[in-house]
Formats: sequence, C-alpha cells, structure tokens
Amino acid sequence: MLDDDAVTDAARRLLAAERSCGPIRQLSLQYPDMTIEDAYRVQRALVAVKLAEGRTVKARKIGLTSRAMQQAVSITEPDYGVIFDDMFFDDGGIVPSGQFIRRRVEVEFAFVLDQPLKGLGVTALDVLDATRWVTPALEILDARVQMSDPETGHPRTIVDTISDNAADAGIVVGGRAIRPDSCDLRRISALLYVNEAIEETGVAAGVLGHPASSVAWLANKLAPYDEFLPSGQVILSGSFTRPVFAGAGDVIHPDFGALGAVTCRFR
Repeated sequence: MLDDDAVTDAARRLLAAERSCGPIRQLSLQYPDMTIEDAYRVQRALVAVKLAEGRTVKARKIGLTSRAMQQAVSITEPDYGVIFDDMFFDDGGIVPSGQFIRRRVEVEFAFVLDQPLKGLGVTALDVLDATRWVTPALEILDARVQMSDPETGHPRTIVDTISDNAADAGIVVGGRAIRPDSCDLRRISALLYVNEAIEETGVAAGVLGHPASSVAWLANKLAPYDEFLPSGQVILSGSFTRPVFAGAGDVIHPDFGALGAVTCRFR
C-alpha cells in the first residue's frame, strides 16, 4: 500500500501534467506493487484538490465496461472517474485540442438521474426507475500518464488509468433524449464517424449486458465510501466502441440512428 505522502505526490504530479500538457512517467513503474485501491486513493486526492479550487462534480464516468477491454488490461470489473463542470462541451461546438495530450473519443449513453441512487443493493431496475432521461453522448479521453514508457515500451496499466481519473477529459451530450423505458436500450447501436469515415461501430449491450447495469455497479461501488449518485447527476455508462484517436481539425460524429447524433470538432 502506498503511504499518504506518495499518494499526495502522485496526485500533485498528475494535476501538473494536466495543466502543462506533459504526461508523467507511469506510476506502475515507479510503484510496482501499487494496487487498484492505491490508485483510487490517488484519484480521490486529485478530486479533492480540484474541489478545493472551486470546481464542481457534475457527472461520473464508468470505463472498461466491455469484456474485451477488461481482458486487455487484465481486470474483472469496470473502473470509474469524476467529470467536473468545466469538462462539458457543447454539441456541435468546438473542442480546443491544445488542452489535451492524447485525445481519444468513445461512444456512450448518458443517464440523467431524477432520483438519487444509494448502494448497496442497487439493481439495473432501480437505475431505470431513478433515471429521467437517457441521451447519446461522446466521452473525450486523455492520458496524463505516458501510454507507453519511452525506454522500455511498457504500456500503462489499470492503476495508471484509475489514478488519472479513469482517463476522463470531457463530455459532449446531444442527440434525442428518451425515457429509459421507451425502448430496449441494449439494442441501440451507433456508428462513430471521424470526418467522413466510419471508424467504429457498436451495440449498447456490450456495456455489461445493459447500460443500466453499469450505473448500478457504480452506485454499489461507491457505497463503502459513503458516496452516492445524487439526483441531477449525469452518468456516462461506458463505451460500446473502442477508443478512437482524434486529431486537431477532426470532426467527430457518432450516429445513434433514431436517437440522433452528437457532433464536435477539435480545433
């Protein structure tokens, strides 16, 4: 287990990396015995600093919800992070490329809660009951930890990603908001366009079988820390496409069919 000084130092360096747009060396190399719990301690320390600076938690994200992605990083459950008020970008708007290090995007559903969700014992049905709207969304990812060590080629691990606020960097919400019981969310598919090319496709059932199951997982995961998902909060339930890199000048356009589309351009 990392001591408190190491946790504080890691959070401080991650914050500096975000602000300077220069990634730090992988924490998994610096601390080979670092655990997932250590990584969440670093994340919570990072969040505490930002809250103290006046930022507000407006949403949560859940990552690594597909079986393929979990197998790729040798874990058996998703991870989660925090989305602050200044990480929301307008549908159809411009996203400034200069504030990111390694821009990537993923296709998701956003659940907008009408009632709070408090674990333990929250189920997917509880999530559907507590949700006012479900809407298409695009998550923007970044890497404040080096994705590959330049000396050894060592890839970042799950503890690096979790420490780095689950790689979260932004959110764009758009398309057509629907009631959670208006269709079978599992069957919704999306085409992820970068400029005029389809780079990825996916079906929402890839998110733990049902996106609401992902939100239930998060509510239960937060319960031991006396945290819950309040009404009004937006929850990104997890991607049903692989992450795709987005370059400066790229137009990103996930098409959700009958649910409309989300669009942004990196400048």
